[in-house]
Amino acid sequence: MTTDGSGKTEIPIPDAALSKLEANTAKIQDLTTRLMAMMANKRTVPVDLQAPAPDLYAKAQLAYWQDMVQNPAKLIEQQVGYWGQTLQHFVEAQQALASGKLEAPEDRTPGDRRFKNPLWQTHPYFNFLKQQYLRNAEAVEQTLSGIEGLAPEEKKRLEYFSGQIIDMLSPTNFLATNPDALTKAVETEGESLVRGLENMIADMEANDGELVVSLADKDAFTVGENIATSEGEVVFRNHLFELIQYAPTTEQVHKTPLIIFPPWINKFYILDLKEQNSLIKWIVDQGVTLIVVSWVNPDASYRETGMTDYVEDGYITAFETVREICGVKKVNAVGYCIAGTTLSLSLSVMKQRGLDYVNSATFFTTLTDFSDRGEVGVFLEDDFVDGIENEVERSGYLDKFYMSRTFSYLRSNDLIYQPAIRSYMMGEAPPAFDLLYWNGDGTNLPAKMAVEYLRGLCQQDKFAGEGFEVAGHLARIEEVDVPLCAIACESDHIAAWKSSYRGVQKMGATDKTFILSGSGHIAGIVNPPAKKKYGHWTNDDLSLPPEAWKAAAKQHEGSWWPRWGKWLAKRSGKKVEARAPGSETHPPIAPAPGKYVVNERI
Repeated sequence: MTTDGSGKTEIPIPDAALSKLEANTAKIQDLTTRLMAMMANKRTVPVDLQAPAPDLYAKAQLAYWQDMVQNPAKLIEQQVGYWGQTLQHFVEAQQALASGKLEAPEDRTPGDRRFKNPLWQTHPYFNFLKQQYLRNAEAVEQTLSGIEGLAPEEKKRLEYFSGQIIDMLSPTNFLATNPDALTKAVETEGESLVRGLENMIADMEANDGELVVSLADKDAFTVGENIATSEGEVVFRNHLFELIQYAPTTEQVHKTPLIIFPPWINKFYILDLKEQNSLIKWIVDQGVTLIVVSWVNPDASYRETGMTDYVEDGYITAFETVREICGVKKVNAVGYCIAGTTLSLSLSVMKQRGLDYVNSATFFTTLTDFSDRGEVGVFLEDDFVDGIENEVERSGYLDKFYMSRTFSYLRSNDLIYQPAIRSYMMGEAPPAFDLLYWNGDGTNLPAKMAVEYLRGLCQQDKFAGEGFEVAGHLARIEEVDVPLCAIACESDHIAAWKSSYRGVQKMGATDKTFILSGSGHIAGIVNPPAKKKYGHWTNDDLSLPPEAWKAAAKQHEGSWWPRWGKWLAKRSGKKVEARAPGSETHPPIAPAPGKYVVNERI
């Protein structure tokens, strides 16, 4: 230490520490400037797309208080039980500290993977927070489950959105109560928090001021270079889609080609992420001529594009083109998710027109009966759909931001909170994970099509009921009468398997196969045999209710791909010489994966 002329003591700061302090100060100033600029241009999200209408909570509050007035003992029992548990927990924590040992009391709360750090079990502070949070959550859930006087759908929505609030308030989501983040901050001298702030601001800048956490390293993958690399050619293109015909890998192929219609909510390359889990490569290796649709990513110029356009200029045009290219009268078809729903509509329309183009149809995680919309149904009531209708009327399309956010909130702990903790509090870079990269590479929906789908199919269930007007016809589910195979996924949070099963029951085909895969909407479908994961169930008796069907079903180990491959082979004809992509009238025009998948327009 030294003194200046006034006698004041000066504490010298090492050059290294001073340099680090100056560097961090400069970072903070730069980050602050970026934050202010970003907030000034923040995206305006309509209020009616941010939460359910207030009348849901008003109804719940009224029902709760009416119940309490009529049955006050119920309130007393709930509150006394909660108070007793809370007081007991506090006393146990105090007794543990009074023993002179820095340890937590006995923990009887259920396991929860959010609290995997050992400090949640052993440290009295963190353990107290965890136990009390779980008790608070349980008390809220019990109160909600006991409310009477609400319609089943209203109660389901109340429980769902209240659960979102409970998950959001987990102590793991806050720096001061997250031992992993605090430990990392100490170990890195605060550098992890600086990196976390940089990650957060970068995500907000990339999403017009909205906090949308990056799930994967956007620089780790390039479509056509290290994902979506199966060899093929674009052999047709119109304003809605490109047709990609894949190069054969066998000397002979089945005569009947296969065309896959992926959902246009996302991009087709979920089926071709890498060689080891590529369904596209696997199908080609089975000796099948495979053609895959790659949909355009719509903008405002597609405002008036509706379901009729997808049927006419999409499906029917694709069928006619593939028939010409391969020199066949019929093709086999696969529809995935919304593309399976529209495949069903197209089959009904073609039956009414006498167009016998399809030999068999396969449906991946497809809903055609929307009487029970499953988990996603909480977002399909009028409050949200009215908001979507207003938004697309204004912009001309439904921005991928809204669809992505909706699906993320169906698995908020996995797709929002845990990634945010790793990125923003731990300062970690997003992982180089191909599936999560694809998940963030969404597409928009045309305004007219989005409203028709949400109103006529999801809300009014017209296809399975009175009929859905499309392409000048009244399409009905019972007119889907080609041989069919449907694959649903046990834990699918988008297309509930029981609803998918009920739709298959209503279809008019006499040749029906239903396979229930383990796992969810993506992993249950992209499940290569080599991984030997998840398993699947089969049962030929489709007259049973879904619960009884599964109870009587036979469980098989591993992927459903080989089982479906045998089913498809029986409906694919004799073997012929392998076909090179294209034909004289439809020569190759660009290598796979094409232009539309990277949002280029021609």
